[in-house]
Amino acid sequence: MENKSQLTVNVVTPDGLIYDHHATIVVANTISGELGILPNHAPIIAPLAIDEVRVRRTDSDTHVDWIAVNGGIMEVRDNVVTIIADTAERERDIDVSRAERAKQRAEQRIEEAKASHDTDQLRRSEVALHRAINRINVSKHR
Repeated sequence: MENKSQLTVNVVTPDGLIYDHHATIVVANTISGELGILPNHAPIIAPLAIDEVRVRRTDSDTHVDWIAVNGGIMEVRDNVVTIIADTAERERDIDVSRAERAKQRAEQRIEEAKASHDTDQLRRSEVALHRAINRINVSKHR
């Protein structure tokens, strides 16, 4: 029998399923703003921003899992929240030193792109910087 007072949350990347738990609430940032999903939410599909996703697990009223998501989409249907993203990492899996190095590389590339007036490189570098900062911020929730 399906439990109508909880959600099933799945986060999938090209590398496979990286998260699969039950939850009482999921909060994600879409490109239109923050969206909170509770059990029995109406069906929805929303494009996600590069940001953190918060999942309050049902096995603990105080436990929240944090997931760094680099865009993607979220689908909600029949108390199942499915997030499909190019990359996503749980806070405990983030290599902070690698994220710091990625941040430094992106900052350097931004300066180079500004100096050469390369708008495409500037946009790509700004996205890389945003992703690195997101990973660093999510890692701080450990």
